[in-house]
Amino acid sequence: MSNKIIIRLLITFLSLNLVFNHVAAQDLSLYQKQTFIKNNDTLNYRILFPENYDPEKKYPLVLFMHGAGERGNDNEKQLVHGSKLFLNDSIRKQYPAIVIFPQCPENSFWANVKFDFSDGKREFHFQSDGEPTRPLALVQGLVKDFTAKKKVDTKRIYVMGLSMGGMATFELLWRNPKTFAAAIPICGGANAETAKKYAKKTAIWIFHGAKDPVVPADFSRTMYKSLQDYGANVKYTEYPEVEHNSWDNAFVEPDLLSWLFSKSLK
Repeated sequence: MSNKIIIRLLITFLSLNLVFNHVAAQDLSLYQKQTFIKNNDTLNYRILFPENYDPEKKYPLVLFMHGAGERGNDNEKQLVHGSKLFLNDSIRKQYPAIVIFPQCPENSFWANVKFDFSDGKREFHFQSDGEPTRPLALVQGLVKDFTAKKKVDTKRIYVMGLSMGGMATFELLWRNPKTFAAAIPICGGANAETAKKYAKKTAIWIFHGAKDPVVPADFSRTMYKSLQDYGANVKYTEYPEVEHNSWDNAFVEPDLLSWLFSKSLK
């Protein structure tokens, strides 16, 4: 192959890459930048409205809780994982919904978890009571405020999240047991006793990687067992060879969103 052909191929590749990156950035810009302020505290969030949004119609609401790596104050990093799921043309047409991605500040945490770093190991101690963290309290306020002002189908409010956001997903369920029709916690965890507070209300699909070195899969296994014991409508998918990034597998599950949007509070 001549040098001229190689150069042409390289230029073509770079041009396509620039186009792809531009389209991706353009797509993410469909998530509008917003802020929610309560008691002088501010929560950044991004919101995606359905195509041809009709303010007189009621839409399902999806709340997506990001992981620890996406914390910050830029109102951008929280879109790294999961946001493109809802930008897919066929998904937007088949499941018109309002999608919200809040962002947790850099030095905060969504869930009320105590950490123990003794003996060089990180241990999680999930709380079953007490006040929510400030960012999670703001998220709860945002959902309540938004559903009061906008046309939301209150029987079809959903929550999903990964890692720190998976923990937040479980916590939002027990703190708001009559709010969410379905939930997708990915590589998260919670205090198993809290499952009884929402087991009969919310459909749950749990995901985890069996080889997760960051958040042990036992957390999800324990929650699955507890939810089963309390009679929940719960599914658990564990990926045998997957580590912490089990969301990559979960996001390509063919029935993920059809399962989610099929659920409604009774």
